[in-house]
Amino acid sequence: MARYFDVHPVDPQPRAIAQVVAILRDGGLIAYPTDSCFALGCSLDNPSGKDRILRIRQLDDRHHFTLVCADFAQLGQLVQLDNAVFRAIKSVTPGPYTFILPATKEVPRRLLHPKKKTVGVRIPHHPVVRELLGALGEPILSSTLLLPGQDDPMTEGWLIKDELDNTVDAVIDSGECGLEPTTVVDWSEGSPVVTRVGAGDPSPFE
Repeated sequence: MARYFDVHPVDPQPRAIAQVVAILRDGGLIAYPTDSCFALGCSLDNPSGKDRILRIRQLDDRHHFTLVCADFAQLGQLVQLDNAVFRAIKSVTPGPYTFILPATKEVPRRLLHPKKKTVGVRIPHHPVVRELLGALGEPILSSTLLLPGQDDPMTEGWLIKDELDNTVDAVIDSGECGLEPTTVVDWSEGSPVVTRVGAGDPSPFE
């Protein structure tokens, strides 16, 4: 049975954040709000977390996972950035964007796209996620909480708790956080290609 955390959307309770961090460090899988929509997340060193997300969403190994980062210090350790890419990404973050980039050797091989050796990265703006990332001290491996057969991500914490009670370990509810997933920009070939238009304005990359 998943633990349910009702947290303030702007000033989340430190005790609740600490409890969620403990669950992540203990190998747990969480459902949590972001600045675009709800997501599933686990720690990077959780070997079963990726597989659990794939099973819940019924995805194959070609799915691009996202490493949700607190800041550019974390992001820069995970993906290869030249100056132009750095400036372009920094101009729109924190915000509802995911960037696909070649991974560095810091990223475990099991988390990479099997052919491209790329990974998604993002720096969210949501206060709850930023507090969570700050307390955890490392990125969260993440994927949009879009269930098989559904057109839109789930948006309400209590419904997520009811639906995924036996498949995740914790649900963070800070109120509705929107329906649109992130805008995805694939930069793996040297120039930006918008592969999904979502909550972020795609025009800077078109």
